[in-house]
Amino acid sequence: MLESVPITLDEARALARRVLLRHGLAEDHVASVIETIVAGERDGCTSHGLYRLIVCAHTLSTGAVAKAAKPEIIDLAPSIVHVDADGGFAPLAHSMGLPLLIAKARAQGVAAMVLTRCVHFAALWPDIEPLADEGLVALACTPSHAWVAPHGGTLPMFGTNPLAFAWPRQGRPSLVFDFATSAVARGEIELHRRQGRPLAKGWAIDSQGAPTTDPEAALAGAMLTFGGHKGSALALMIELIAGPLIGDLTSRESLIHDDGRKASPFGGVLILAMDPSAFLGDTAAFHLSRAEALFQSLVEQGARLPGDRRLAARRAHDTAPLSIDRALYDDLIALSGDP
Repeated sequence: MLESVPITLDEARALARRVLLRHGLAEDHVASVIETIVAGERDGCTSHGLYRLIVCAHTLSTGAVAKAAKPEIIDLAPSIVHVDADGGFAPLAHSMGLPLLIAKARAQGVAAMVLTRCVHFAALWPDIEPLADEGLVALACTPSHAWVAPHGGTLPMFGTNPLAFAWPRQGRPSLVFDFATSAVARGEIELHRRQGRPLAKGWAIDSQGAPTTDPEAALAGAMLTFGGHKGSALALMIELIAGPLIGDLTSRESLIHDDGRKASPFGGVLILAMDPSAFLGDTAAFHLSRAEALFQSLVEQGARLPGDRRLAARRAHDTAPLSIDRALYDDLIALSGDP
């Protein structure tokens, strides 16, 4: 059994801050990156939690991200806000553009925010949960690096290409889900490699195109999409609408841009926000209650609502410390420069 280390949320934030500052990230970016990383760990998404500090530190050390980027908000159209991230990590650009996206969604009914020239290293749910908390329905997607083979192929062409959705709920936490169109997130394969654990069947193929459960062989080969041709089609859609449609890179172009540095993906993010009140007017409350009836019918037959496990982990960590792998903790301490 792997040895673990207890760490509070505040201790996790402090450790993350030391790592990021030591690797040169500008002060105005640090807080937003920390909150994204700690939120992943708090919610039990360990592949997108404190482990991502190792990814961020490497990306900073290779020069693949602008350490002191100055995002620029461009009011592109009545229903579109464009944030040029200036080559920096995505969280600061996202937080800067979010108020304008919310205002546009309420004014127009439907609005979009595009983040371009950004390094998006994290899960997508932190990008859209704030929108649902404001009463909006939201969708988000982004390409990554070309790590995933299309259905029927053997060469990596797609990214893990996550898709996220958020729905507001009155008096309850918003319903939010976020999943890769690959069979599993890239970070899960990295964690399995670090911990010496085999992969599940169907996650990856080796460099010869043969199925593999060896993390090293998978990282040298290609990941697979979930659901065969269905996941592959969704991955292609995301390549298009969060790549060429917004004037940014596909996953293959991102990997070429990386030039062997093995840094986080460089490209864009598409976020859509919809205001139920604009669609429904005075009947909005009635129709949102119909959604609650649907959720209740799912729960009554024993189904778990998407995001419930993440919310349960969040509630648990309100009073209990995090528990992280000892080897990961030691690596983070070393990255922070602490003795």
